[in-house]
Amino acid sequence: MAWKSRGLRGSFLEELINHTNEHYRERHLALVQKVPTPITPIEIDKVSRHITLAYFDRKSTVDYIGLVQGIPLCFDCKECAAETFSLQNVHKHQIEFMRDFEEQGGIAFLLIYYDKKDMVYYMRFRELAEFYERAEHGGRKSVRFDELSEEHMYPLRQSLYINYLEFVNQDLAQRDT
Repeated sequence: MAWKSRGLRGSFLEELINHTNEHYRERHLALVQKVPTPITPIEIDKVSRHITLAYFDRKSTVDYIGLVQGIPLCFDCKECAAETFSLQNVHKHQIEFMRDFEEQGGIAFLLIYYDKKDMVYYMRFRELAEFYERAEHGGRKSVRFDELSEEHMYPLRQSLYINYLEFVNQDLAQRDT
C-alpha cells in the first residue's frame, strides 16, 4: 500500500500519548517509546529531502512499547468517531503480538479515543481478546460504547496527559490477587 501524504489519523491521540510519555520519562516513572512504522521510500524530494512516496514494508505490531518500573508494556492507540468501535481496526497480527507479550509477563492494552465524548478508554488485552473472539465466532464485529466499563474511562476535559499508568497499576494489582 503506497501513500502520498502524511495522513493525520490518530494524530491527536498520538500527540497526547507522546506528551504523557515524556512526562513519565522526566519523572522516572516509565520509559515508553513510539514504534516506528516500517516503510520503504520510493520517491524523495531532492530539495527538502522528505519522503514523498513510500509503501509499508511489513505489518507493524503496536504503536508503543516500553517499561514501567521494570514491567514491560505495549499498547496500540485508536481513534473512534462513532459510539461503536470497529474491531476491523485491530488486526490479527496485533492480537497475536499482544497475546504473546502478555504470556511473557508484560501488560498489553488499547487506548481508544472517542472524539464525540472526549474520552479515552483503556481496554485491557483480555477484554479486547473477548470482543475479538466474539467477532471471530460470528458475533458482533464492533464494540458498543455501552459495553465498556466505566472504571476504565478517562475523560480528557482539555487535559494535556492521559494518565494510563493509573490503569496499568489496576492491572498489576489484579494480577497480584
